[in-house]
Order: sequence, then structure tokens, then C-alpha cells
Amino acid sequence: MSATKKPSKRADVLFYVQHLLGIGHLRRASVLARAMDRAGLRVVFVSGGMPVPGTDVGGCAFVQLPPLRTLDESFSALVDAEGRELDDAGKTARRDLLLGLLEQHEPRVILFEMFPFGRRQMRFELMPLLDAAKASAHPPQVFCSLRDILTTHKKPGKTEWIVSAVERYFDQVLVHGDPSFVTLEQSFPATETFGDKIRYTGYVVETAHLPTQAEPRRDGEVLVSAGGGAVAAPLIEAAIEARPLTSLRDVPWRLLAGHNLPEDRFRALQALCGEGIVLERARADFTELMARARLSISQAGYNTVMDILATEVPAVLVPFAATQQTEQTLRAKLLAERGAAVLLPEERLDAQTLARSVEEALAPARPTHPFDKLDITGAERTAALISDVAQGDREDAAP
Repeated sequence: MSATKKPSKRADVLFYVQHLLGIGHLRRASVLARAMDRAGLRVVFVSGGMPVPGTDVGGCAFVQLPPLRTLDESFSALVDAEGRELDDAGKTARRDLLLGLLEQHEPRVILFEMFPFGRRQMRFELMPLLDAAKASAHPPQVFCSLRDILTTHKKPGKTEWIVSAVERYFDQVLVHGDPSFVTLEQSFPATETFGDKIRYTGYVVETAHLPTQAEPRRDGEVLVSAGGGAVAAPLIEAAIEARPLTSLRDVPWRLLAGHNLPEDRFRALQALCGEGIVLERARADFTELMARARLSISQAGYNTVMDILATEVPAVLVPFAATQQTEQTLRAKLLAERGAAVLLPEERLDAQTLARSVEEALAPARPTHPFDKLDITGAERTAALISDVAQGDREDAAP
């Protein structure tokens, strides 16, 4: 898309999304994009991560920046599609593309996925964008799209920088969660100076893919999913080894690995699968598969947990916890405390512990409807909040 030609009318939303390791951020953002599109908003969806097959943003305009990913789960370096570390020329190119999009589309709202609470690696392009937006002839409202739980910040000065950025640049922080389950303060306590900017939207769930009461439940399959796939191998290996140790040894097990798992590693894992085990790449009908499954084994990312709660499938959660990542562990702990899942810490994962966790999750005494009242209208609520702002801006600009 050219960044020089002026559009016939202003965009309602410029939505910036940067996934680095898994694809959960992109998946949640895509659900939001489709909801905004259904609400009649003109959205420019800007993706800075690696292209993901099957990404669906509805009728939104899709812009792919030169893609970047993190080198590994330490998030210590950014690399391009060929594995080359990001240099100054690459930073300049991406920054200029974003500034061009701002000038071209003159959005009424800029929506940042995670930033400034996450994606600080992208300050080289996002701070110039924020400054340019603030100084523009038609300054947009600036929103943050934020998941329910954040990773605890231990780096000195990081929390203070986040708070300062929110206070200076952001009009609203849209927390895609339900405060009756978990509040932002539980993972990010320093909200006292911008509490008036926080809006809880409810959880973002693709409700169009949820099963109806008339659809069949549980065809006996065990569904094992490992998120975007970059750190999927240990969970997949443990599942393959655990199957013969469980009471579900005679039912099919379907293992799903994301597109970030290297092809050679994927093939090696396929070679370990015996009869009754299928390993394949992530599928677009994931929610439907989960709705019919007898059991789910997965990490504890936002999107997967929402699918677990919405489909009420018995679940074992093995939260991603590398390099001091605390988000998934807290989410899994809260779910386990309420009886909605069995928690197996990543450091304890092996065939034996996973097999025992499977049996615990299948125990008949476990509750089946622990979250009947959980708010899952986050996509629609977000679209409505942004529509109100965009509509107000249109009315103010009318002659």
C-alpha cells in the first residue's frame, strides 16, 4: 500500500499489531479487527510480525510492514524473515512507513496492541509515530489494546517509563478482561495515576465459532496445542510419551503446532508419533476441534484459555514460563483455583506428570460450568467504544 496517496476519507482506526514469538497477539487483534469492521469502522490493520497463513481481518485494509520476530524466547534481539538482526536501516524503513500511513490515512483513533505495556523493543518506530500524531493537524485519540494479565516487570525503571507513556500519550487503556476474574492491578499494580483511563471490555472471544447447544459434544479426541509453535516441542514430546500412560491411550490424540515451529523440528516430532497420534500445523477450526474434544492439553495463553472456558472442555494447562514470563502462570493458577483446569508447571513437565494431570482433569468431581457469568463480549464492546469516539470526531468535523 502506498503511503503517499491521500485517501478519499479519513480512516477511523489505525491498528498496530506486532507479534514476536507466538501468534496469540495477532489472533486476538484479528478478532477485534473483524468486530470493528462489522461495526462499520474503516480500519487500517498494520502487522509488523511474520506473515501467518489464514489471517482474517475481515474488510479491514491490511498493511504488512517488513516483518520482524524475536530471535528466541529471551526477546533479546529482533531479526527479519531471513534471521538477520535488525539494523538502523531496517528501523528507519519501518518508522518511515508508519509515519507515511499516519499522514495518508489521518486516523481518528490509533490503537496499539500491548504498547506501551509491552513491545518496548519497537520504541524506535512507535515513539516517533506518537509524537507525529500528537503534532498533527487532526490529532487522533490514542488507545492501548491490552490483555487481562501482564508479565511482571523487574527491570529497573520499566514500570515508571510505562506509566509516563500512558499519562503523556494515551487516552484510554482497553483491558480485554473481566475484573470479576482478574484485575489489571494484580499483574501491574502501578495504575493509580491513570486509573481513570482504564476500560474493561470483557474477554475477546470469536463467538461466531462457538458450538450451539444442538451441536454434538466430545467425540473422544484429545487435543494438544502449543500456541504459535516456537517453543512447542517440549509439550508435544511429553504428550506423545504420556499417551500410553493414561486412560485415554486408546482414543485419538491430535497435536497442533504453530507455523513458527521450524519444519525440520516438526518433521522430527512427526516421526515420533505412533498409531492414533496425529501431528499437524495449527488449524483455522481450532475452536470447533476443542468444542468436540474430550480433553485439552495446552499452554495458558489468552486465546486458548478463552476457548477452553467458552467450550467447557476439561483441560490441563502447562503455562509458558521461560525467561521470567509470569503472565500464563498467573492465568493458569487463577483457573486452577476455581477448578476450571489442572495446572502443571512447565519445569515439572514430563510424561509421568502429564499423565497424572490428565487423570486429574478427567475426574468426574471437577466442575463443568465454573465461569457461566464471565464477560466474553470484549470484541463487540471494544468496537462500540471506538465507534463512539470516531462518530464524535466525525460530528465535530462536520460543517
